[in-house]
Amino acid sequence: MPRTTLDPVDRKILQLLQRDAALSIEEIAEAVSISTTPCWRRIRRLESIGVIRARVALVEPRKINLGLTAFVAVRTNHHNEAWLEKFVGGVRGMPEVVELHRLSGDIDYLLKVVCPDMQRFDEIYKRLIKVAELSDVSSTFSMEVLKSTTELPLDYV
Repeated sequence: MPRTTLDPVDRKILQLLQRDAALSIEEIAEAVSISTTPCWRRIRRLESIGVIRARVALVEPRKINLGLTAFVAVRTNHHNEAWLEKFVGGVRGMPEVVELHRLSGDIDYLLKVVCPDMQRFDEIYKRLIKVAELSDVSSTFSMEVLKSTTELPLDYV
């Protein structure tokens, strides 16, 4: 994938939007010292080239009864396209799985799961093991979140 070149104004706009996507165009334009129309055009360009994927509201999990976070490591003996499509399709249909990563090394896939409690996690686990043939499933539970951010570093663009 080709790298996107961003100038300092684009990076500042991204920094501001990553912290608060509800900022008005006027507030962003003032913060980066340009007028509103060029600011709006820059944001639209960043969206059109896929640098900005979406603008969302971040919800506090505990405020909506999602107090348990689990990381589920999955191993499989199946490494073919048909199995992958079945597994990914099944996992995508599970709203409690908020992240799914394919890994290198000993673990094939890592899932981040949020749910209210251990009883619900057990129900999710039982649904997960029906999705596709798995050789090992191991879960680890988060005791405390020490860092969580959605802000990506912009120093590499």
